[in-house]
Amino acid sequence: MITNERIKTDLTTKDFDYYLPEELIAQHPSEVRDASRLMVIDRRTGELEHKIFHDIIDYLNPGDVLVINDSKVIPARLYGVKAETGAQIEFVLLKQHELDRWEVMVRPGRRVHPGNTIIFGDGLLRADILEVLEGGNRLVEFGYDHSKGNIYDLLDRIGNMPLPPYITERLADKSRYQTVYAREEGSAAAPTAGLHFTPELLDRIRAKGIAVVPVMLHVGLGTFRPVKVEHITDHEMHSEYFSVSEEAAKTINERKAAGGRIVAVGTTSCRTLESVTDDSGIVHAMHGDTGIFIYPGYKFKAVDALITNFHLPESTLLMLVSAFASREIMLHAYDVAVREKYRFFSFGDACLIQ
Repeated sequence: MITNERIKTDLTTKDFDYYLPEELIAQHPSEVRDASRLMVIDRRTGELEHKIFHDIIDYLNPGDVLVINDSKVIPARLYGVKAETGAQIEFVLLKQHELDRWEVMVRPGRRVHPGNTIIFGDGLLRADILEVLEGGNRLVEFGYDHSKGNIYDLLDRIGNMPLPPYITERLADKSRYQTVYAREEGSAAAPTAGLHFTPELLDRIRAKGIAVVPVMLHVGLGTFRPVKVEHITDHEMHSEYFSVSEEAAKTINERKAAGGRIVAVGTTSCRTLESVTDDSGIVHAMHGDTGIFIYPGYKFKAVDALITNFHLPESTLLMLVSAFASREIMLHAYDVAVREKYRFFSFGDACLIQ
């Protein structure tokens, strides 16, 4: 089911460019989660509506299933010093290989070599550099006093949220870069479409007869990696770990068979569902790594509607939503969003594509 088969296309990265004034890049979340703006996009006609996010319930029908990604962002950015020289070093934890063995991104990488040790939190945590991986990341082994908790406990104490590079303001409340339903620790970035939901809104959605079903995909920093190739089919997607439970697959399949729609919250839920659905539209329980790359020409097997934020120019996420609607409809919608001064990217406003 997981396929990285490339669909032929003449589209280039430049075909997904658009003009975005810098002041429309949201630097902080809205004061109330579900008070963000919502653009509703009809993917057949291109018709647009302008709403508030809590109006999303009016577009969900009894029998639908809302699929959320319950991965939890870890405070994965660490600032420390090189034990040998005292040089300032920054880590971003990317992928857990074992409990205390991680793949990390290091800055400045030129100063960090196998055999070096990095000290964090005045000695609460140390990292021994084991090897340099393909692409320049490091494999490290963390060491600490286990009587003070596990690695996640220490990250909660001394780590920082790994906000994307276009957010330059300090985040006062860590919880605002976390969905209210976040459960399984492991993401290096938030599944941001879910940031708009409140517990009260989710309760109202369930009360209307809509199932809220979690799947899990640990979001990697590769989600922010720019597409640097001219032809999009030459781009190599990052791989991310996902999991879909038997219970989740059963509920989704039953709702779908009864005529309900699968509404994916975010591109991460969408990519997970499309990775585990066969050509007959059956969702299978499974776990593993997916590097699925969705761009125009892709035929969706699972997702009927998509809730998502407004994405970066020339990004794989903009390519995905352009596959779900069309490139022309999405670029027009983005032009309107700019004109109407919607807020863009991780802390920005949302759209429902249906």
